[in-house]
Amino acid sequence: MDAFSGIVLLDKPAGITSFQALFPLKRIFHTRRVGHAGSLDMRASGLIVAAVGRATRLLSYVEAAQKSYSFRLHLGYETATLEWDGELTEQDSREVSFSLAEVEAVLSKFRGLIQQVPPNYSAIKIKGHRASDLMLRGREFEIPARAVTIDRLEIKGLATTPTENSSGRAVTSIDMECDCSKGTYIRSLCRDIALELGSFGCVSHIRRTRIGALPVTAAVSPEALTVEDLKTSPSVLAFPSVLLTEDQMAVIRNGGYVPWNLPIEIPEGLEKLVFALDENGVAQSLCTYEPGRILSKFFIGVGE
Repeated sequence: MDAFSGIVLLDKPAGITSFQALFPLKRIFHTRRVGHAGSLDMRASGLIVAAVGRATRLLSYVEAAQKSYSFRLHLGYETATLEWDGELTEQDSREVSFSLAEVEAVLSKFRGLIQQVPPNYSAIKIKGHRASDLMLRGREFEIPARAVTIDRLEIKGLATTPTENSSGRAVTSIDMECDCSKGTYIRSLCRDIALELGSFGCVSHIRRTRIGALPVTAAVSPEALTVEDLKTSPSVLAFPSVLLTEDQMAVIRNGGYVPWNLPIEIPEGLEKLVFALDENGVAQSLCTYEPGRILSKFFIGVGE
């Protein structure tokens, strides 16, 4: 059995990889059994849901949750990585200035279900190889478009300023926020919005502010992490839970199901998932709720 099993909410700083953000967990909890749900680009900051021990089995369900981001779109030029300071690949022949109304007019095309092509510099696998690795080797390839959902896309601020890129031209910079599905690339979203405006675009200041019901304000930076930051209660994941008797829990532990006729409110996107709590209120198993019964998915033993 793992000495520790639970969830940690990390606020990853820009400049390190998501994998590097996990190093303090391995050191503090003396285990290699750590993982996280949903990588962030090195230049991005914000919320990463990490897990230790048996709780790592929960991560695939967390990863499927809606994500929220804030970011800055720069219009007027494009880079190889689609990040503001990458190698310049495209540039408007004129100084670019767009009004708030012009930008807002195209955003409706990017709300709802859309088709999106991920960036060439990404972790997308092409015949078993990362796309970013293929780019560095000079290989030619195409990444197929895939369906993603943008539930919210809002402008928070707009200004025409000298670009931070070495081109020195004035560009329109737009601060934005969005809620989106798993697999959405903010870099691609900015590229495509710019193209729809008849320009080029890239992004800076990407920050993940929420995963499902979990806000980044509840997270801790990796360098400030302590043992006390391990969350052993299922409430941190905002999954509903049910309290079972010892006999009921024995059935669940053995992979069975128990009758359940009380209503359970399931938040949207959680696939009717509930935690089974023992008589001490400790989450022992992740279950599926169906009308009339609760079925065991797998044993967790969080908090033991």
